[in-house]
Amino acid sequence: MSGLSREVLRWIQSLDLTWQVKIPKWDLSNGYLIAEIFSWYFPQEIQMHSFYNRDSLELKQRNWYILKNFILRNQLDLKMNDVDGTIHCREGAAAQLIEKMYEILTNRRVKKVPLDTPADYTDYAYQKQLPMHARSTASKSVKNNLRLTEVLADQNLITCAQKPGWYSQRTVLKSQKIINDHIEHRRQERQEEPNRFGILPTLGDRCVRRPEPPQKLQSEPSHLTATTDVPSELPIDGADRPLTREHSVHFKEVEVKQMDKSAFYQLPIQSY
Repeated sequence: MSGLSREVLRWIQSLDLTWQVKIPKWDLSNGYLIAEIFSWYFPQEIQMHSFYNRDSLELKQRNWYILKNFILRNQLDLKMNDVDGTIHCREGAAAQLIEKMYEILTNRRVKKVPLDTPADYTDYAYQKQLPMHARSTASKSVKNNLRLTEVLADQNLITCAQKPGWYSQRTVLKSQKIINDHIEHRRQERQEEPNRFGILPTLGDRCVRRPEPPQKLQSEPSHLTATTDVPSELPIDGADRPLTREHSVHFKEVEVKQMDKSAFYQLPIQSY
């Protein structure tokens, strides 16, 4: 019963299911126990004779097809990402699904420590703990995060065709999404540790960036006078700044005595 809280464990044991849930990852995968839990609260809609207690992929799909239609019809707040993770035995998906069912069916809250990162059912958290040289490559990431049952159950992962309504939260091409996430994680690693990858600073990083000049703000209203003390350089009440500058420095006007030009025409003409 790893991954389940004590209150959820007591709730499951009180339902008197067909068999005890020991490992949710495997015991809830075929959907039979999920249907049996719903049958306790919705006996008119969930009939147990419609479900198969087998582990083959085809029978799993039949069971979950009925359950997905039931979830959509009753508008239950269950994430299809958790449902798909439970079908394909992803780590932590079944526990997350059963806890959400407990909150919906009993109207109670599960007391647990919130996670730092949202559960995406990938090995990224594990890869972060490994040293840089031991982390997986792109092909290894696809192998670790894409199950064979997902490819067999959904051929749209290969053909890129449109999915039905309950697959709207999933990526059309999941393998491409895994590769894109891997590339983005490697880009973050290169930014966090540039010395390891031998990344030299660019010309823009080397340039000295001067701080922006401080902007003058309007002064607060004075409590001594009824008017507002506003500097003359700033506009008042959104008014436009004048185009001409005020003369703050006065220059002395210089008077120049012009010479009388008519005296040149009265001079006698000298002969040579």
